[in-house]
Amino acid sequence: MRARRTTLTATALLLLLAPALAACGTTGSSQDRSPAPVDALGTNPLQNPDGTKPGLAPITSDADKKAARDLIATVTTAEPGSQAGYDRDQFGPPWTDNVDGVPFGHNDCGTRDDLLARDGRSVTRKDGSACVVTGMTIYDPYTGQTVQWTKQAATKIQIDHVMPLSYDWKQGAAAWPKAKRVQIANDPLNLIPADGSQNASKGDSGPSTWLPANEAVRCSYAVRFAQVSLKYQLPVVPADKRTMLTLCGG
Repeated sequence: MRARRTTLTATALLLLLAPALAACGTTGSSQDRSPAPVDALGTNPLQNPDGTKPGLAPITSDADKKAARDLIATVTTAEPGSQAGYDRDQFGPPWTDNVDGVPFGHNDCGTRDDLLARDGRSVTRKDGSACVVTGMTIYDPYTGQTVQWTKQAATKIQIDHVMPLSYDWKQGAAAWPKAKRVQIANDPLNLIPADGSQNASKGDSGPSTWLPANEAVRCSYAVRFAQVSLKYQLPVVPADKRTMLTLCGG
């Protein structure tokens, strides 16, 4: 009888482990891209108000969609101002660690590596470095795919500014002190590692003129756009706010 109980326990354990073993097999595929396992879809932005948790998961429940609409409703609007004087340098050196008042600032790692480490799994780093990410598996919320990334093909995954910097400039950042512009350029709340071609196609667009290809994450994207807008008291273009509400069922 004791031997029979041991056999049943082992069988049950194998059944419990089967889904995890299958998921590991998928993640370890030699393919560049594959459908993402369910447990790799990132974090609901409503549960990630400072942007320090990984990724951008879909918002699916009616209660969360209502909470999303309530949040977006508080965003102010304004028509865009002039882009005169805009330059990327107005927002500080790209991916600087020398930034005050945002998570990961002054941690001795550049912002890009911080974001890759935040969202990546099975992360590898350059020999002798505690910062420089050289490889990882990462879920790209903008396409809904899992990507096997290496630094040799660095542009395959780029860091998207959810509220683009030139958009920020036209919506009021032109009048900010430079230190505040450096903050929004390096704030993890405003940064999502995503497919390079998606990032390139977005340019400086707001949600009324560009959205992620992955429809499942569009309400989440609208929430993140709203979170950045509210944190930095930057109005959005009226058409963008209308689109953001619609994306979350409004």
